[in-house]
Amino acid sequence: MDPLLELGLKHGAVVVEDAAQAIGAEYKWRRCGAIGAMGCFSFYPGMNLGAYGDAGIVTTNDPELAELLAKLRLHGGHNKYYHELVGINSRIDTLQAAVLKVKLGHLDGWTQRRQENAVRYVKLFSALDLPIQLPVIAPYQTRHVFNQFTIQCERRDELKAYLASCGVGSEIYYPLPLHLQACFADLGYEAGDLPVSERVAQRALSLPVYPELSEEDQNYVVSVVARFYKESK
Repeated sequence: MDPLLELGLKHGAVVVEDAAQAIGAEYKWRRCGAIGAMGCFSFYPGMNLGAYGDAGIVTTNDPELAELLAKLRLHGGHNKYYHELVGINSRIDTLQAAVLKVKLGHLDGWTQRRQENAVRYVKLFSALDLPIQLPVIAPYQTRHVFNQFTIQCERRDELKAYLASCGVGSEIYYPLPLHLQACFADLGYEAGDLPVSERVAQRALSLPVYPELSEEDQNYVVSVVARFYKESK
């Protein structure tokens, strides 16, 4: 985040954090979503803190931005039927807020179990000689919340299919980098322009890491991955 903040300051640009998958995570002891001018969080049910349906929040410590966001979420104004701006209807409904209020008290416990599961995966996989690359926590990541446990691996798509055949769910986040998406074709990027992004998109696979995952289940996941590479030699 520091280089991005410096770049924003240099060019007079506001830095908005997409912290959708990082609630509770820290960068140099600062919580994600509270570092830039604004932080955007998703409470989609699959997130570390998920609602009963779609929900989200934008955070800021700037009073002027807070005032602007409050207007934008309510049809562009504070008073019903009077619109100062062209806004949207983006209020979180009461049911979702009630669910989140209850679940928020459990978030730190769930995060700890995700961290423990990640440590166990690293220990189990490190004991094996497999063509996979484990996630690495950088020194500036002072608190990792493991929304995903993502490995990079050879023959990713085949491994994903094999895991599914053995009853293990996995997911690819994300199969196509942004610069190759059709919606950004007008920017003129082509395959090969961002080789690191493209390589990771071809190799990344996220394994189960949710808080309720048992040690037995993790042992099974690791054994299935090991068996795939042993059988396919």
